Amino acid sequence: QVQLVESGGGLAQPGGSLRLSCAASGSIFAVNTMAWYRHIPGKQRELVAAVAGGGNTTYADSVKGRFTISRDNIKNTVTLQMNGLKPEDTAIYLCYARLISRGFGYRSGDYWGQGTQVTVSS
Repeated sequence: QVQLVESGGGLAQPGGSLRLSCAASGSIFAVNTMAWYRHIPGKQRELVAAVAGGGNTTYADSVKGRFTISRDNIKNTVTLQMNGLKPEDTAIYLCYARLISRGFGYRSGDYWGQGTQVTVSS
């Protein structure tokens, strides 16, 4: 059983900062891509930032220069540092990991956290 558990999020003022963390645990053999997505009700889920196993990063244009994604390959964690927050960043943020689990053999799969609310408002 593999789980992604998120922490962080909450309420911030415009221009403020928040930090999201996500830890993958369970019967994990290897973790490939880790990422953060966000979902605004009524809109499609959007990729915010991703980091590959080798460290290459990808960002949505809307967050470039403001958000930073990083990972710890020993702890299987991914962190999203969000600076310069804007009201349009308000959303549910979901942690994602593509990883290989081990149990009765090895299996590659996509896993999601439960989501954490980020609200940016004065």
